[in-house]
Amino acid sequence: MQFRTIIKILGQLVALFSLTMVPPALVSLIYKDGGGVPFVLAFVFSIVIGLIAYYPNRKENGDLKAREGFLIVVLFWLVLGSFAAVPLIFLQSPNLSLADAVFEAFSGLTTTGATVLTGIEYLPKSVLFYRQQLQWLGGMGIIVLAVAVLPMLGVGGMQLYRAETPGPVKDSKMTPRIADTAKHLWYIYVSLTVACTASYWFAGMGWFDAICHAFSTIAIGGFSTYDASIGHFDSPAINFICVFFLLIAGVNFSLHYAAVSSRNVRAYLRDPEFKVFLLIQLTLVVICFAVLSSNQVYSNGDETLDQAMFQAVSISTTAGFATDNFSAWPLFLPILLIFSSFIGGCAGSTGGGMKVVRVFLLYLQGVRELNRLVHPRAIYSIKLGRKALPDKVVEAVWGFFSAYALVFVIIMIALLGTGLDNITAFSATAACLNNLGPGLGDVAAHYGDITDTAKWLLTLAMVFGRLEIFTLLVLFTPTFWRG
Repeated sequence: MQFRTIIKILGQLVALFSLTMVPPALVSLIYKDGGGVPFVLAFVFSIVIGLIAYYPNRKENGDLKAREGFLIVVLFWLVLGSFAAVPLIFLQSPNLSLADAVFEAFSGLTTTGATVLTGIEYLPKSVLFYRQQLQWLGGMGIIVLAVAVLPMLGVGGMQLYRAETPGPVKDSKMTPRIADTAKHLWYIYVSLTVACTASYWFAGMGWFDAICHAFSTIAIGGFSTYDASIGHFDSPAINFICVFFLLIAGVNFSLHYAAVSSRNVRAYLRDPEFKVFLLIQLTLVVICFAVLSSNQVYSNGDETLDQAMFQAVSISTTAGFATDNFSAWPLFLPILLIFSSFIGGCAGSTGGGMKVVRVFLLYLQGVRELNRLVHPRAIYSIKLGRKALPDKVVEAVWGFFSAYALVFVIIMIALLGTGLDNITAFSATAACLNNLGPGLGDVAAHYGDITDTAKWLLTLAMVFGRLEIFTLLVLFTPTFWRG
């Protein structure tokens, strides 16, 4: 294991991450909110620690293999999440405990969107901007991880695209070199953020709110600059813009690249995961609309459709924005939407959950087993699009599902042990493992009232969900350290 090389890389990452403290400090200067000092202190602290880790190991250039790759990916999130909490710890108002600061920082960086804060609109502008910026950077990190890094290590949902994806995504990488892949991803990500910002501004948001909400929309994060989230604006136009960009961000970014580079939307139409993703979203909207209409929750059809569409897309893509208290809807709908977050977005998107392509393959495998019961001697293959998948891919998906379920059960039982009630423990585990954010029961509005032990457990759940389970679990196997 090339430990010194790993420490060098982490030192570089921390030093680079220290630069993210500069924009909130500048925002503090612009708005004169008096909140800039914690970010300056955090900048100095982070860059000093980063250089201390980097400088003694600067000449280390060991050949990194898959094992080192796994460790770097896990440490990337754990270390940067910890340093992201530093300015929040230094804050005087709000005065956060260590558990609260770490929970908020990891929630931002993993794009979960769960918060321990209340009275958000009264916080310094610098703090508001920092929270949104964390989600935006985390969203980009997720895409690069899913599309460029994890395929090189042999894990992640993008591996499925070796079997069936047209054009430049054929080998799970859009371009031959990882640096080029990351660069193209940045172009698309930044372009979508700019378009989303402009759309929000045209719809009536101020520039600050438009930028902040564009950050968390494209990242499918869910943080807002108001306690009432998107509902603060009370605007169907803003709701629609949010839904539109959430759907775009929930699609595989490799497909965006394929469509842009070929100037042809057929890349989307040929992709089976994209079609299943849209079908799921449409089905959820129709169900929510039908149930809300039959229960006359809202006064007219337009408002019912607006609320049904927004909450269905926001929860199922794991964004977690809100325009109303969806936990007060007929109980069938909150539970349905929480379960829909287990599916989440497409592989290679900023969405959380197990990813649409995995759930789709589980469905196809179930259909195959039913067919085998009827015709035991027949040979059935599972196809993603027009190409048959090898059985080892299906086995890997089943393994992922089993690990996901196991982690969910263990964390939920541990939360019950901290004193949370059944519905709170279930929904909080689902919300954090799926990187969704809002839950039900005691965590419907915020996570500030649960115990510190529960917050640490849920922080772990966020990391498990963001790293797609296996990447973190593999570190706990003796084989990893012996190999």
